[in-house]
Amino acid sequence: MAGGGALKAERSKRGKASKRKKMKRVSYHLDMTPLVDITFLLLTFFMFTTTMATPQVMEMSIPPEVVDQVEVKESELLQLFVREDNKIFYAIGNEDPQEIELNKIQALAEVENLREGKRNRLITALKPSNDADYGIVVNILDELNMAEVLITAEISKEFDEEGNPKKRERRFTIAQMSEEELEKIKEL
Repeated sequence: MAGGGALKAERSKRGKASKRKKMKRVSYHLDMTPLVDITFLLLTFFMFTTTMATPQVMEMSIPPEVVDQVEVKESELLQLFVREDNKIFYAIGNEDPQEIELNKIQALAEVENLREGKRNRLITALKPSNDADYGIVVNILDELNMAEVLITAEISKEFDEEGNPKKRERRFTIAQMSEEELEKIKEL
């Protein structure tokens, strides 16, 4: 095609020519500066609020290690032993240890803690072997904690001298098993 020309063929208007003026299209311009400012303000706000939020951590206070011997009445001591093979034994005072199943620990703790003469004074000592599974120790602690519900409810039914319900005084320890105790439960 010689001579050049328009790239697109122009259309001719159909009909009569209009006497109306063509309206000029007004284009608008959107200023993005305030939007960018708001975005950065929100970004800094969320950054500050997330870093200032402290993580939720459970605080535990561990008493100092005591090496002094504490005198305890034998009748007020419930000992739970865990052997290397995860078998559980219990003994009251210096009695010979007896084997017990995990699901019976809760009932044992309830009966012994509510026994007349030991109410609110029984000391429970958990003595796991160094080679015992951690899971079995946690399960024993769970059973003892479940027993506390009934024990606390029963003790709160009693009243002190001032007429207030008695409070549960839980006495519990995790102790090292002595060589003598280790020999006793190895024989069983």
